[in-house]
Amino acid sequence: MKKKSIIIEWAKAILFAFLTILIFRILFFEAFTIPSASMEKSLLTGDYILVSKLSYGARLPNTPLALPFVHQHFPFTESSNSYVDWIKIPYTRLFGSTADIKHNDVLVFNYPMDDEHPVDQRIYYIKRCVALPGDTLELRKGLVYINNIYNDVPEKLQFNYKVLLDTDTINSDTLKETGISEGGRMKKNGEYWFTLTCENAEKIKRMPHVTSVQPLFDKKESYCDYLFPENECFLWNIDFFGPIYIPRSGDSVKLTVTDLPLYERIIRKYENNELEVSNDSIFINNKYSTHYTFKMNYFFMMGDNRHNSADSRFWGFLPEDHIVGKAVLVLLSINKSNDQSHIRWNRWFKSVH
Repeated sequence: MKKKSIIIEWAKAILFAFLTILIFRILFFEAFTIPSASMEKSLLTGDYILVSKLSYGARLPNTPLALPFVHQHFPFTESSNSYVDWIKIPYTRLFGSTADIKHNDVLVFNYPMDDEHPVDQRIYYIKRCVALPGDTLELRKGLVYINNIYNDVPEKLQFNYKVLLDTDTINSDTLKETGISEGGRMKKNGEYWFTLTCENAEKIKRMPHVTSVQPLFDKKESYCDYLFPENECFLWNIDFFGPIYIPRSGDSVKLTVTDLPLYERIIRKYENNELEVSNDSIFINNKYSTHYTFKMNYFFMMGDNRHNSADSRFWGFLPEDHIVGKAVLVLLSINKSNDQSHIRWNRWFKSVH
């Protein structure tokens, strides 16, 4: 009996610890890893970050019947979902609001184009919030302007540059010392491209044999068919984008067949309406519509690595119900490049800005 009692006590203690950790992850903080270079140099591949759920309110799970600590699929499978979606909780936040989000906050969110899964089970992304609900955003040479006012963080940004040399090789040791990891040769001898911060671009200019360092910007009004909203009426590219209005809850926009591609996904997918177009007339839920009033707030997200980031320029607006929390701290960092791993001690417990 005594042995059975000890087992029961241990089981209770383990269950209590498990539930405590689970509630802590849902309501307070959760750890994530940075899998790509889209936020360099602010966040590096291999960073382990702490995300605050309290900053904008803890979002309750849409799918409460899910295997804890597992996302989307059971371990070692790609087809068996780790959740059931026949019970869903409507979008709800506790102890806060997305109204607390500020320009240039770094957010973790669920990728809105991942339609295969419920919102809380979609892939996690991390980007910088460059535009808030009600803003009008425009990119000029890759830099953010909000309501015609420059509003960016230039010291954190990276762009692709073309580097010309009067010789065919560049000093790789100097590149490593400067922390330059993305780049390579171009077609002609002495031509290279590198992903650089403004500071590193100046360092490259001072290197021996370098004759030119120029950013690789797309031309204004050149059309990229793979960018949002994938419509030839909008001659936008990754460097020159917009102006575009960021929808705010309660605001209305005039609907035309020309502008509809900007808001079609919001109307159909995010706010669950039926949408039809017939003879240049727009029908929402079988009613002829000339305007649409938004139910949710939306945000525009971009990576600091401006030429190497799949962000809102590619997939459009971020709905507020997809936001997980605010990145606040780098817990630890491991560099796994070149098939070797080493710890970046200087990044431990570094705040995220």
